[in-house]
Amino acid sequence: MWSLFHLQQKLIPELFETMRKRLDILQKIELYQPVGRRSLARMLNQTERILRAEVESLKDQGLIDIQPNGMSLTQEGKQIIHRLYPFILSLNGLNEMEERLAHALRIKKAYIVMGDAKQDPQVKNEIGRVAAHYLINNKIEHDRIAVTGGSTLAAMAAMMYSEQSHPDLMLLPARGGLGELVDTQANSIAAQLAMKLGGNYLLLQVPDHLSEEAYQSLIEEPYIHERVKQIRSARMIFHGIGNAVTMAKQRGASDEVLNLLFERKAVSEAFGAYFDEDGKLVYQMPTIGLRLEDLTDKICIALAGGSNKATAIRSLAKTGLFQVLITDEGAAKEILR
Repeated sequence: MWSLFHLQQKLIPELFETMRKRLDILQKIELYQPVGRRSLARMLNQTERILRAEVESLKDQGLIDIQPNGMSLTQEGKQIIHRLYPFILSLNGLNEMEERLAHALRIKKAYIVMGDAKQDPQVKNEIGRVAAHYLINNKIEHDRIAVTGGSTLAAMAAMMYSEQSHPDLMLLPARGGLGELVDTQANSIAAQLAMKLGGNYLLLQVPDHLSEEAYQSLIEEPYIHERVKQIRSARMIFHGIGNAVTMAKQRGASDEVLNLLFERKAVSEAFGAYFDEDGKLVYQMPTIGLRLEDLTDKICIALAGGSNKATAIRSLAKTGLFQVLITDEGAAKEILR
């Protein structure tokens, strides 16, 4: 189908420019709905007069709904974006950068969305949308998929859209999370994904970080032991990449641990493990859930965006932990630079 689109692009280039503009409008409405025309025009760097004609056309086609409080997508509008999203990515012209990034990081595949999450937090939603597409397009029958916590993984759950149910799918939290913000806990993200996909999920109701004594005690509890065993059976894992010190502070690390991370020049974090710029493990927090030793033979998809995450992404890539990266232009350009 995409080869036909590219032939049409050669034959009728103006058609594709119109399509690109309208898809961009639909994406912005989805992210900010309900949104007024003046605000939307400002986001798209267009005049209200030009935008008015496009908006009326989309309304006539039943893709958007216009109410006094602003514009929002209809169900058909959501379906259009969902079905055409791979094509939207190809229109953005980032394929060459994706290949260069994958080669530089020595990973199998990189996906890049436009923008920089450091400058515009909404870019995380586009990273999440690509991750949601990857899950749906790469799942297998009776699959078991684990997710970590964090704002980018929460965006993946928020942007998930499926036109059919997947009752044979099992979503699992890669770690505990009591004490963190509910919306960004792995438990909440796994549950939300499962509900949107019509699948099943398990919860792991334990604190994310523990003392070594507490970890050894809890891991022997029958309930915890069985849950962790099931989580370790996941075939595919979606996880975030954190800046080391930032993540340690968010998780209430002691001054002793923070000093250790500074001394050992930790720059990245994933699964409670902290690494330096060369990808060397410098510290591992006791955590219930998936740990580094559980990731052998797993398919790991990393989600991280923003130019401020470039060093952390490069660091974690050197560990060989993930095979697929979903990121943004801001991080990609900084890594390649």
